[in-house]
Amino acid sequence: MLIETNGIQTHYVIDGDSSKPWLTMVTGITNDTSMWDGQIDILKNDFHILRYDLRGQGKSSSTPAPYSIELLCDDLLALWDKLGIKKSHLTGLGLGGSICLAMGIHHSEKILRLVPCCCRSKMVPSFVAMWLGLLDQVKQDGIESIVENTAQRWFSESFKTQYPEKLDAVRQMIRGTSADGYQGVVNAFIHLNLEKDLGKISVPTMLMGGAEDKVGGPEDIMREITKQIPGGSYIPVPGAAHIANLQNPAGFNEILYRFLTAA
Repeated sequence: MLIETNGIQTHYVIDGDSSKPWLTMVTGITNDTSMWDGQIDILKNDFHILRYDLRGQGKSSSTPAPYSIELLCDDLLALWDKLGIKKSHLTGLGLGGSICLAMGIHHSEKILRLVPCCCRSKMVPSFVAMWLGLLDQVKQDGIESIVENTAQRWFSESFKTQYPEKLDAVRQMIRGTSADGYQGVVNAFIHLNLEKDLGKISVPTMLMGGAEDKVGGPEDIMREITKQIPGGSYIPVPGAAHIANLQNPAGFNEILYRFLTAA
């Protein structure tokens, strides 16, 4: 479904039980709502689930770059307002995880439990350099030029060898991103600087990351973020790299479900 929010058409999907608490799932760069397909069955009986595509990703409309983390948070707040959502559990992966951190810092009053996944709270020069190179590629040659690089970076070698059909589906998801949308969200990501405010997060928070993630949200970075969040915890997903929920859905689901349903 599409709905007008904050000056764009936002694509969203709702699943689950309307009598249960909301759970909002935030996508990342070149992701769409389908990235969460493997989580719905285990969650749908206990939650009213909202998935949506970020500005310029998937089926959501784009605006010219640059975007900011603040703008992407405003998009989510506007979507919640249009749908009448007062409070929600919140999880996200990659840039979606960073958006979760920003929402926790500035809007804890709207969040029940917070689960940022496979993410960062602050940029470092080496990571910025990688993203600037990808931005140049897209400007010159379009989204197709970064499809293979992105798909290969997200998963472990064993997964790519064992599940070529899943890698093909991921390639198609990446191709759905607009050039404006890609440039916009990458700009928001490379200017990420939330570290100094992590102590303001005041809701139960668990970070998750792929145990084999070496680039997007490495374990040492995730653990350092956790230290800054009052009462925060971190649990790695075994046998998974950056897109942990796709590579090991059973392991990811067990950890997420246990935290969200804890008394």
